[in-house]
Amino acid sequence: MIINILVFLVSIIPNVLIFLWLRNRNKDSDSYIKTTNSAFIRGLVSVGPVIGFSAAIWLCLGVINIFTDFKTNIPLLYQALYTFFALAFSEEIVKLFAFRGLIKKKFFEYSWADLVAFMTIIGLAFGLLEDIPYAVGASPIEMILRGLTMGHVGYGFIMGWFYGKGIYTGKKVYKIIAFFFPWLIHGLYDFSLSKELLKINDNFAIIGVSLAVVDLIIIVLMIRFFIKARKKEKYNQPIIK
Repeated sequence: MIINILVFLVSIIPNVLIFLWLRNRNKDSDSYIKTTNSAFIRGLVSVGPVIGFSAAIWLCLGVINIFTDFKTNIPLLYQALYTFFALAFSEEIVKLFAFRGLIKKKFFEYSWADLVAFMTIIGLAFGLLEDIPYAVGASPIEMILRGLTMGHVGYGFIMGWFYGKGIYTGKKVYKIIAFFFPWLIHGLYDFSLSKELLKINDNFAIIGVSLAVVDLIIIVLMIRFFIKARKKEKYNQPIIK
């Protein structure tokens, strides 16, 4: 038990370091730091609405199943609907609304890079809290891998980048992509790990492995973005005044 707790604490170090890095990217602005703290809290609090939303979708699937019994007859379809909607959809939509609620506060003039940082932090905080129940019964290797891939950090980065691009360009299509892109990746990842899919063919496990690699690549792109954003005016000029 003690070893598992220690491994879990080690596994969340990358998340903590990213939060501190993003929080201090504009450490001279008290308003920026205040907003990043608020983003972190919103990410944690988002877990509550997600549980409620997920339960509601699960109940709807249960009602449909009473009349169709498709959970037994077409288990793969049921699992796809469950992972894409009860899990991925509920989590991504709640995080998006948490983000939109945050930027409406307008503590200062937000830049594109600021928006990306806020949404990334919301995803990071949500993922940190979500990691706790997942750690129960998980092996040390599973905890370390989850701590390195940081799916919710990557999804938050994608959502924040496209949402910021939507505001910067004035094109609503980017705001739509901001939700649907991370939702689809998230849903596909969860579905790829379902036992219903793996029962068909164990080789489908390669989908989950590939998406875990994609998560790592997204983290690298996120780090690269914030390093290069310092020198690009379009990412630092106010887009929400």
